[in-house]
Amino acid sequence: MNPKKKLAIYLPILFALILIIGIFLGYKLTPVSTYDQKLFNLNLNKYDKLKDVVNYIVQEYVDSVNKNEIAEDGIVGILNSLDPHSQYITVEEFHDVNDPLLGNFEGIGIQFRIEKDTITVIHTISGGPSEKVGLMPGDRIVKVDDSLVAGIKITNNEVMRKLKGERGTKVKVSIYRRGISNLLDFIIVRDLIPTYCIDIAYMPTETIGYIKVSKFSATTYDEFLKAVMDLEDQGMQNLILDLRGNAGGYLQAAIDMADEFLREDKLIVYTQGKNQPKELFYATDKGRLEDKSVIILIDEGSASASEIVAGAIQDNDRGLIVGRRSFGKGLVQRQLDFPDGSALRLTVARYYTPTGRCIQKPYDKENGFEDYYTESYYRFMNGEMEEPDSIQFNDSLKFITPGGKVVYGGGGIMPDIYVSVKPDDNSEFFNKLLNKSLIFQFAFNYTDKNRNCLNKFKSFEDFNTYFNITDNIFNEFIEFVEKNDVEKDTTCTKKSKEKIKILLKAFIGRNLLDDKGFYPIYHQTDKTFQEAMELL
Repeated sequence: MNPKKKLAIYLPILFALILIIGIFLGYKLTPVSTYDQKLFNLNLNKYDKLKDVVNYIVQEYVDSVNKNEIAEDGIVGILNSLDPHSQYITVEEFHDVNDPLLGNFEGIGIQFRIEKDTITVIHTISGGPSEKVGLMPGDRIVKVDDSLVAGIKITNNEVMRKLKGERGTKVKVSIYRRGISNLLDFIIVRDLIPTYCIDIAYMPTETIGYIKVSKFSATTYDEFLKAVMDLEDQGMQNLILDLRGNAGGYLQAAIDMADEFLREDKLIVYTQGKNQPKELFYATDKGRLEDKSVIILIDEGSASASEIVAGAIQDNDRGLIVGRRSFGKGLVQRQLDFPDGSALRLTVARYYTPTGRCIQKPYDKENGFEDYYTESYYRFMNGEMEEPDSIQFNDSLKFITPGGKVVYGGGGIMPDIYVSVKPDDNSEFFNKLLNKSLIFQFAFNYTDKNRNCLNKFKSFEDFNTYFNITDNIFNEFIEFVEKNDVEKDTTCTKKSKEKIKILLKAFIGRNLLDDKGFYPIYHQTDKTFQEAMELL
């Protein structure tokens, strides 16, 4: 055979063998193959698998599906694999979630509760749209825009969606008022309604002030400062700041509040995340309360911004923390708003108290976050609520304050003075009343039936001085209790009588005068408040 023909036949075979051997041995034959690999990786990084999956389902699934719903379910699934506080907020939920932190909302201006499957007006906001047209406490809303809302098992969220709305829009409500046979119709023009973070600020004694803060919103600091100034005008020298049940809110509001207690350049908190550089927040020279004694009350419902304030006070040896271990949320979220009106709150950093503690409690991503949110319930089960000695602390998370106090990270703020929760051992009867909310229920019914007579009390001082739970009212309550399947125990009833009377009066006071008619009376039975008063 001609040599040239042989070469033409065998040369390609030879190259193929060399290529196969090179691949087998892992040789990098040419720079071009490295370039191709990089190009492939670059394209792979740009590839949007989630988008392709959604499109494939929409185009090929056996039944029709909604593309937006699938995408939203995917977002929720992704966030559920991250942490308990990263959250997707739908368009429908947006205002319900965000309005409480803004310090106002657009609506008709009432406080309500659903009583016997009927929307009952508890209070009208002073100067608000409902008060202006004549709605009154005790009114029952039967219809909204001619649609029946009574007796249909309506929920709180459904009520708010019907009554809240854009400023300037109108809503028609038909109400039942005791003593009037026909329904009364009102046309209410929605307006901007302020919401308040300070439940009450008052002086339990001539020198001790008390402020209860329910959340940290855009208006919290201004409200707090005004309350402090009012109490100072009344002679306040010491302050009890109640953050129990306060689930938090804006970080800046907590920093501003803590700043009022701390001297200039004291560290309040710092934040840090993988993509967020360390940011430190220090007290300024504006502290109005730097020279006043302070006690902060916390419990298992105190979270986030509440824990920032408590941690700053504790770690700087500035005051005492009294109550029970706080919730344990040490994660910081940032919100991304989408064009369609939905939003995403993503955890971007952890926050640390001045000693360096992260008080975020553990969570299990593998099994969902149900145990995380119900952990406070397990504190009752494992004995922590009754005996703080049952709490196990991790020595690796131990920190020392400048004053030598030992504090721990890894699961909430542990108070300096622990106030346990113990059932009333002397009265099983009293415990049943609390568990079935019968004291609260009777107080509501009594206020509703006797509102015309009770409305003569225009101030707390008048109510507290001239209204008391008589033996006749107490006997009415005992009859009400027996009708609700709680047997009277003569011995236990006698032991609990005074405590029951105080709580009945407190709840009636709240129905008439809101929180300022409640807390000064309720505090007579509040162990944590009483402990703080003794310490001051």
